[in-house]
Amino acid sequence: MSTKGLVMTDISERQGYWYGLESRKQMGAVDVLNALRDYRTAEAEMRRRTRASMGMGETDLLALRYLLEAQRAGRDVGPKELAVRLGVTSASMTSLVDRLVRSGYVVREPHPTDRRALILRPTPGSDEEVRSTLGEMHARMMEAAEALSGEDAALVVEFLRRMRKAIDGIAAA
Repeated sequence: MSTKGLVMTDISERQGYWYGLESRKQMGAVDVLNALRDYRTAEAEMRRRTRASMGMGETDLLALRYLLEAQRAGRDVGPKELAVRLGVTSASMTSLVDRLVRSGYVVREPHPTDRRALILRPTPGSDEEVRSTLGEMHARMMEAAEALSGEDAALVVEFLRRMRKAIDGIAAA
């Protein structure tokens, strides 16, 4: 039993859940979208394992990453900026910071010029733990990216930017 020269099992494998096969061009596009979905699934699973090994939730890990990036850039970050960045309420931010401080990943420090404000800083150990937890994965990802030619890398970057625009263009329900 075949359709357009493909055996039915091949069609179901190539279609994915959302996509039909109306042309050979669409088959290639569906393969790309399925590979992208597979990557996203693998990445989500890696993030779950990372959170579990560090004893953190998703928002906690995002907060820590943002604080580490700000520290490397020489920027101070307060709870209000972090709450805006993460899209959480003030009450949620207080709970999140309390968890990060309790677990030893973050310290609260007085703001250097505003005595009413606080600065959040990642502890030296948190940077080391994140690097040891994610270092091998990042090295393997870099190895895969470095294997691309300059032309292929530009093509992948442009594709991913167009995909981001497609996703960002979807109105929130």
